[in-house]
Amino acid sequence: MTTILAPQWTVEIRHDLTGLRPEWTDLFRRCAEATPFQSYAWNHAWWAAYGENGRLRVVLVRRGGTLVAAAAFTLVRRGGCAVLVPVGGAFSDFTDVLADDTCRADAVRELAGALRAMRGWQAVDFPEVRPGGVATRLAAGWRSSVVLPASLCLELPAQDFEAFVRDLPAHARKTVRRRVNQLAKLGLDIRAVEPADAERSTVDLLRLHRDQWQGRGGNAEHLRPAFAQHLAAAVPTMIADGQAVLLEYRLDGAHVASNLVVVGTDLAGGYLYGADPSLRDKLDVTTLLISTTLPVAVDHGCATMSMLRGAEPYKQRWRPTESVNRRVLLVRAGSPRGHAYAAAVRARAAAVRFAKSRAPWLRTVRASSFRILDSVRCYSPFRSPRSASDASGVDR
Repeated sequence: MTTILAPQWTVEIRHDLTGLRPEWTDLFRRCAEATPFQSYAWNHAWWAAYGENGRLRVVLVRRGGTLVAAAAFTLVRRGGCAVLVPVGGAFSDFTDVLADDTCRADAVRELAGALRAMRGWQAVDFPEVRPGGVATRLAAGWRSSVVLPASLCLELPAQDFEAFVRDLPAHARKTVRRRVNQLAKLGLDIRAVEPADAERSTVDLLRLHRDQWQGRGGNAEHLRPAFAQHLAAAVPTMIADGQAVLLEYRLDGAHVASNLVVVGTDLAGGYLYGADPSLRDKLDVTTLLISTTLPVAVDHGCATMSMLRGAEPYKQRWRPTESVNRRVLLVRAGSPRGHAYAAAVRARAAAVRFAKSRAPWLRTVRASSFRILDSVRCYSPFRSPRSASDASGVDR
């Protein structure tokens, strides 16, 4: 007679991320919903640059000794409520947890049990979950949860660029081909940066990014030392682990542009780019970025090339499909503060929807207010991005 033993489940709660890279990265590759912002390197580097002592909560679920679910949170207080929010802050276009595809339902169940058993919080708040993300599965089995629409993302199918252009409407196809011919005539030298050179390359990327936005606004956080520290630490490891590609573009030997593409299990997205301002007189920068980012998605076996958050007009001319993220809240059972927090989030979301539909001028006032506030106060990594366009997408 053969005896079949049930798998042994274990849960570990940690207050640091040290030493987890090998098994975290292995789990990342076994999670179909994994986005670049759940990578070990992204989380570890962000925490080193922005984390506050005593606030990190890392939940690890193992099955027979193998890591099958993982989540990294920081504990914050919002309106008197203790809230767990994913590590990565407003820099992450997608927030989620990891779960092994081969035992996803059981892994999610065990992760949910670990969260319930962990003390010291009243709500868990995932601000930007992709449709079908693991956090939505957590919410489906949670006694008291809230799922709301969040940011709009625009996506393109990952395919050969020429095939993609052939499917565009005639006028757009003609325009794109003319711009591609301009690129070909310039003879740009394009190369992918190796991990050993990536730290230096991120410095150049941020310099070019600063130059392109000089006098035109942009995201002030991208100019701060902590953001530079975060990228310089994250990108080399992400490149080594197949979770990022950093492209450099040279014209007549001069470094004129950089493009950071982040890569998940089934999605690649242009996260940040920088271009010499004079380059815009010679070529269409968006065509350059799309034509070189799509091949990255294809080469990594991704089905989707994401333009990340935001629906700016320059993205729309590429005929993308729309994908709406979800804000997922989990409320601890019997927690009045947790329920009050969820009610406040719902009320704010309803007010924003009303403002967009009935009073669009309020968006202009709000954006102007944030620009003024940015000049007089410090950045908080735990608040939501000011707008989709300054927090994400290839327009960065």
